[in-house]
Amino acid sequence: MEAMQAQTVDVIQRMKEITLVMKTPEEVLESQGVSPQDLEDMLDELQEHVESIDMANDLHSIGGLVPLIDYLKNSHANIRAKAAEVVSTIVQNNPRSQQMVMEANGLEPLLSNFTSDPDVVSRTKALGAISSLIRHNKPGVAAFRLANGYAGLRDALSSENVRFQRKALNLIPYLLHENQSDCGVVTELGFPRIMMHLASSEDAEVREAALRCLLDLARDKSEKPNSSSSEEDDRLKQILQERIKGISEMSAEDLGAAREERQLVDSLWNTCLNEPSPLREQGLLFLPGEDAPPPDVASQHFQPSLRAVAANRNPDTKPKSEKKEPPLLLGPGPSAS
Repeated sequence: MEAMQAQTVDVIQRMKEITLVMKTPEEVLESQGVSPQDLEDMLDELQEHVESIDMANDLHSIGGLVPLIDYLKNSHANIRAKAAEVVSTIVQNNPRSQQMVMEANGLEPLLSNFTSDPDVVSRTKALGAISSLIRHNKPGVAAFRLANGYAGLRDALSSENVRFQRKALNLIPYLLHENQSDCGVVTELGFPRIMMHLASSEDAEVREAALRCLLDLARDKSEKPNSSSSEEDDRLKQILQERIKGISEMSAEDLGAAREERQLVDSLWNTCLNEPSPLREQGLLFLPGEDAPPPDVASQHFQPSLRAVAANRNPDTKPKSEKKEPPLLLGPGPSAS
């Protein structure tokens, strides 16, 4: 116990030292021979410390959260990106730290980096931190919407950076689930057209995420009469036909890896066109073994005698002449008088 307490003290002491460095002006650090790489390494270390929720929450109490947020405005892109990574680690699944970052106005520089940083890596890391900050955080979602965050997501989808696209595509379904009325907002902003393009991406994760978003929008549209455009429907059908053709030409190994994509294409086709997809007709929706019953783990991991007892609990299967054994009673026996 004492060793653990000493280790905790050492970590907190180290975080205090890192906080002091973060509070020191950039030009002073440069004059003392501290390089940008040194600061990146320091932030790497800090990220390891704050992976513990307790340490993440302690960072604010020792005065380190605000200087970290200030590093989001550092003149070096790599440091801005790394600072966003650390913020993302601090707030992930941590409501208390989410609240502290919101109260410290941490969302504002993250939004600025996400939408206008000249470095795409910094933009991507900022979006990752935003995603962690606003999940299960209604004030965060509201602030993101008010800050025209959807326009930033549209720019991310239109970028040529696959990681940036993935981050945006992974956040959109959550936002639409939180506010279903936003389906109309993203439609007006032209998201479906961009997602149709991304549904043909060479990156499998981007394709699947784009198809998932299109399915969410299609289901919302199907609940609203006269909301579909024949031109959009024709374009989507063409995209799906191209994906079905691509799937049909996959190797057996690639087909197995594309299970979710196959299911998404089928669901999207059925939702938009009200008919089974050609994947079903071609036998490509479910491959042999995919719809098989679960493996029998009982026979492998439980003693045969235990399974036999369970199987013989039906009294009708026992011989009538069999003598009934008294039930096994669990607990203390009768006390001696």
